Amino acid sequence: MHKIIITCAVTGSIHTPSMSPYLPITAQQIAESAIQAAEAGAAIVHLHARDPNDGRPVQTPEAFEPFLKSVKRSSDVVINLTTGGSPFMSVDERVRPAAQWQPEIASLNMGSMNFGLFPLLKRNTAFRHAWERPMLEASHDLVFRNSYKDIRFALSLLTPTGAKFEFECYDTSHLHNLHYFYREGLVKPPLFIQTVFGLLGGIGAHPDEIMHMRRTADRLFGDAYQWSVLGAGRHQMPVAAQAAAMGGHVRVGLEDSLWLGKDKLATSNAAQVTQVRQIIEGLGLEVASSDEAREILALKGAAHVGF
Repeated sequence: MHKIIITCAVTGSIHTPSMSPYLPITAQQIAESAIQAAEAGAAIVHLHARDPNDGRPVQTPEAFEPFLKSVKRSSDVVINLTTGGSPFMSVDERVRPAAQWQPEIASLNMGSMNFGLFPLLKRNTAFRHAWERPMLEASHDLVFRNSYKDIRFALSLLTPTGAKFEFECYDTSHLHNLHYFYREGLVKPPLFIQTVFGLLGGIGAHPDEIMHMRRTADRLFGDAYQWSVLGAGRHQMPVAAQAAAMGGHVRVGLEDSLWLGKDKLATSNAAQVTQVRQIIEGLGLEVASSDEAREILALKGAAHVGF
């Protein structure tokens, strides 16, 4: 039976600490939240780092080290490291942690795009840290750069480590960009394609748009890929439910949404994993274990990472 991989994106760089008291900030919080998500059914955890003092995104390899080693000691979950970092960072800065720690999976954004975070200001959050509001306001003029040169640089640096990629595709053009690298032989199947819905600057989250991205990926890649989805904010569970019903893998986590329901903050990453697992099992489907995810995605295994 085809099994569904749950990825949990634990903290990210989009949401700020003042938006939710449950957003993991310190290395200990990130590690504990990742381990709990794995225990709830996540086969993969996608990890970013933050400054433990004010929660701003950081992308030094040293910031990742404590929680990487802690998670590996306590769990066999697959660890996926970001190369997206923050859209305000350069690609050189963004790839350093994955280059040093050589994870089983690294994320890779497949195209440049407007990246509008400013709608989050409408929540009238009382920001506790000086950096939070200016970061969100700056996204009025933010282009998240992922040029062909940038993508090629990340591929050339990380492919020799044996890492596979979570190809993050926020719009149709990103699928075509990936197809270019596939056609050139620079990426190898099975491709793990994460289609992203509902973030301002990318494709929307209407069911027709989900179907469109799936049809496009099928046409471009045939049986050479594994399809996963994430829905931003309130779209998280509806998008996951539609994709799971279509046989797709799913991603949840506080990076992508702070919510568990209308006006109800998720108190943990594990709570979202539990909710999406209930959806999957309610459809009569089975959730993949970490080792099953390794087999599905042809990963190198935890014994071959650099931490």
